[in-house]
Amino acid sequence: MESRHKVILDVDTGVDDALAILCAVRSPQLDVIGITTCFGNVDVETATHNTLAVLEYAERTDIPVYIGAEKPLLREWGGPVPWIHGDNGLGDAELPPLRRLAQDESATTFIHRMVTEHPGEVTLIPVARMTNIANVLQFDPTIARKLKRIVMMGGAAFCPGNVGPFAEANIWGDPEAAHIVFHSGAPITMVGLDVTMQARLTSKQLATLSESRYSEFLKEAVSFYINAYERTQAQDGDDSWCALHDPLAVAMVDDPTLCEIKDYYVDVETHGLLTAGMTVVDARAVPEHRPNASVCVSVDAPRFLQWCADRLGFEV
Repeated sequence: MESRHKVILDVDTGVDDALAILCAVRSPQLDVIGITTCFGNVDVETATHNTLAVLEYAERTDIPVYIGAEKPLLREWGGPVPWIHGDNGLGDAELPPLRRLAQDESATTFIHRMVTEHPGEVTLIPVARMTNIANVLQFDPTIARKLKRIVMMGGAAFCPGNVGPFAEANIWGDPEAAHIVFHSGAPITMVGLDVTMQARLTSKQLATLSESRYSEFLKEAVSFYINAYERTQAQDGDDSWCALHDPLAVAMVDDPTLCEIKDYYVDVETHGLLTAGMTVVDARAVPEHRPNASVCVSVDAPRFLQWCADRLGFEV
């Protein structure tokens, strides 16, 4: 039997992060050796609490959680987004009492230690701002060569942004950190809005969620998230939906054939007044630089949705 992929999730646990965590810990192909937290959807303390709570619901309290960055490398943090993820970051759903705390070791130290101890084996899955990953790379640039891969949820290659015309939230939230990651030399797969906005969970599908320890929590949290999408996205048809951003990054580690991938040179705009956080993809026939990222450009949405359904327990 092929060994499972060693992965570290890096999260700012809002609703889609919770879905990603549940998918990862319920995937037979993934060995989640730890989860690190960051600011973004919520502050880092809330992200940490939410991560521990989701693991309680998943009955995976064996997975350690490590606290990471509380703000961007150089910029002020703009604060949480309660209109999308609720005041508690998880759609204001009820959370279970915690039976444990996060680890004393920092996220940066943990990631560095794991990659050093398991060279060529660890895949990082950042689905938050890239600050924790950038901190590790700044501390020890050689880590880039020891990673198996970075599979990030972030960026918008050939589609509009979601925090402005051009920028996706995870890159926009700390563009200097994202710039460091893209220029690190690490093998990168960019799972951006080009594909994640096509990966959708509907209200009708959510209603079919089979009974489990986390099912009521998930229905409440995701319903809040879907309502936020109804307010902010033009939705066609009679069934409301939300995008499954973070779960798709997890799925791409489990099954890289879910998306069509093309190699491009990707840079990050850090200075533009209107374009800060934009992932600038050089799609010219003869680009100026060699490719530094594998960019997801299309997704087999029905197959991905079935992948999620198999792990979360809903019908498609």
